[in-house]
Parts: sequence; C-alpha cells; structure tokens
Amino acid sequence: MITSNKRKVNLLLLLAACVFVSVAATKPSKTNVPTANPVVFKDTGIFKNLKVLPQDISKDSLDHIMHGFTAALGVRCNFCHVFDNGKPDFASDDKEEKGIARYMMKMTGEINAKYFNMNNSTMTDTISVVKCFTCHRGSPHPDEASMGMNNGNMPPPPPPGQAPPPPQKQQ
Repeated sequence: MITSNKRKVNLLLLLAACVFVSVAATKPSKTNVPTANPVVFKDTGIFKNLKVLPQDISKDSLDHIMHGFTAALGVRCNFCHVFDNGKPDFASDDKEEKGIARYMMKMTGEINAKYFNMNNSTMTDTISVVKCFTCHRGSPHPDEASMGMNNGNMPPPPPPGQAPPPPQKQQ
C-alpha cells in the first residue's frame, strides 16, 4: 500500500512539474521587447481628439484598429499623423489624410449599417463587410482599375445619401 501512495505522489509531482514548465515556457520573455526608440504611452483610456472612435477606447483596441489601417493601405503612421522631431503628435489634425481617414471610417460604417446590418443589430461596429482593404488592397490611393470602374463605362456608385443615376438605355 505504501508503494501505491509513493506512485501517486510521484505522479502528482511529475504533473506539477509539467504544469510549471509549461507556464514558464509560454510566459513572454522581456528580452523580445524592442528597445530602439520605443514610443511610450500611458494607458489612461483617454485619448485626445478622437472624433469617430469612442473616447473610452482601450489602447489595445486603438492599436489594433490603427495597425489594420496601415496594413490595408500599405502605409506607416506618418501617412496620417504628424511627427515632430521623430515623435508622433497623434492629436494633431495638420495632415489632410487624417480627415480623409475619418470620412472613410464614417462612410464604411454607414454602408455596413445600412446594407449589411442583419436583423437591425445594435452592434453595427461588429458587422463589417466593407473594410478599408475592400478598396485599398494595400495601396494608399486605390485607382479606378482596382475599384472595378473599367467595366463598360459604368459610373461609380453615388456617395451615401444620394440617389443613383437613372439607368441608361441600351443602343
């Protein structure tokens, strides 16, 4: 009976050691953090000059959204944001591209809410069929060819809130 208890104790110790090693192996290493000119932010939950995104957005959510923009447009932060002496001024509205980005965010939100909001969900921000990448496809300025406008002289769709042009008669 004593040998049976020893086996159980040994098995429990082995399992505990495996769990300990697994946790230690999955813990992120502090040596992987980039040290070359790191940008330090305070995670206060309050950001300056947010006009489209919610004021109480978390730093992780804001970073995720901004990284999505850079990937969809194939640009870096300085495409929309002002940098002064190598430091970002994210609150500044001095670049026209930032205003355009806000307009595009509102536009895609309206399109998704109007045309893809199944069952009138109150969570329109989670239903995003139209995204930046839909048109940009890694380019900061999508051209007419990538927008599908070379399709038999068909005009582009009207801006949100305007009626489409009347159909043209076939000759």
